Amino acid sequence: MPSHNWRYILHADLDAFYASVEQLDNPQYRGRPLVVGGHPEQRGVVAAASYEARKYGVRSAMPMRTALRLCPELVRVSPRFDRYHELSRLIMDIFLELTPLVEPLSFDEAYLDISTEAPWEKVAKIAIDLKARVKDKTGLVVSIGGGSSKTVAKVSSQLSKPDGLLLVKPGDEQAFLAPLEVGILSGVGPKTAEVLQGHQIRTVGDLSACNPVWLQQTFGKRGPELKERAMGIDHGNVTPHRETKSISAEETMPQDVGEEADLVRRVEQLAIGVASRLQKSGLAGKTVTIKLRLADFTTLTRQKTLPAPTSDANVIAPVASDLLRRELLPQRRFRLVGVGVSGFQGPKQLPLFPQL
Repeated sequence: MPSHNWRYILHADLDAFYASVEQLDNPQYRGRPLVVGGHPEQRGVVAAASYEARKYGVRSAMPMRTALRLCPELVRVSPRFDRYHELSRLIMDIFLELTPLVEPLSFDEAYLDISTEAPWEKVAKIAIDLKARVKDKTGLVVSIGGGSSKTVAKVSSQLSKPDGLLLVKPGDEQAFLAPLEVGILSGVGPKTAEVLQGHQIRTVGDLSACNPVWLQQTFGKRGPELKERAMGIDHGNVTPHRETKSISAEETMPQDVGEEADLVRRVEQLAIGVASRLQKSGLAGKTVTIKLRLADFTTLTRQKTLPAPTSDANVIAPVASDLLRRELLPQRRFRLVGVGVSGFQGPKQLPLFPQL
């Protein structure tokens, strides 16, 4: 039996998931630079890029026009979320065969707590077998990182890609993290990294040696947490069930739109889609939110709380349209509209307006 303080977490991350699914289902795309995303003439963005495309500098969240400029022979396919969801469910079931402690982060990524499954000596075999099972049952490749905390597991899986396996032995966390660039830690975004680098803090080891008082003064309560992460200390548990917080939908328009009738029509269509998803999920929410992005990329959110929870499009659409109308000014033009409903209880969790 493992000792009571033994803890080991795997972070499993499918390599270039959407793009890999398209190459799996369409053999003619294998070995070719491929992206999944919207039409370039409709302001599409790259949702996923194959490793062949990444060699040209193509990255997810990049405008599709930019991607095609970097790689003119790029294959572009529209996303098929039903197919990705189908494979994601299959992969999560494979993870659950190993341990009930699986925390999905997205379609293609999850933490697995294998603390009760085996001592350190068996961890490598477990991870190798898991990679093989995913490949055999789905044809897809998963990279796996492991460590005594979520932080170490995630960093090690990032470093192992593509088709990698990197397991950090308990006790080696700080030595493993120290030479890495500080931006690899979750919680260190571009702005935080810029501040740290301005103070000659470039590696995770530099961050772990920082004065906690200075970190708190500079970053607030996040400061000491960053120092702990840099030392490989992270007490976050793998949480199998997370509650749904919201259901939403959004649309980026092909051209900027200023006409009220056009915008209201789009918001009403989004509200109908959100209501349908609420009903399928057996959920009803009290808070209706709209998201608006102006032509200059300024983003606004506005919301209204209803007296009772609803999943009725005939309730959601008029509220969303009213919130929209309040933001219409003669010179304002919009590039994106979104509608979301929150303020309910349920068995799942989805981010409001998820970013691809």
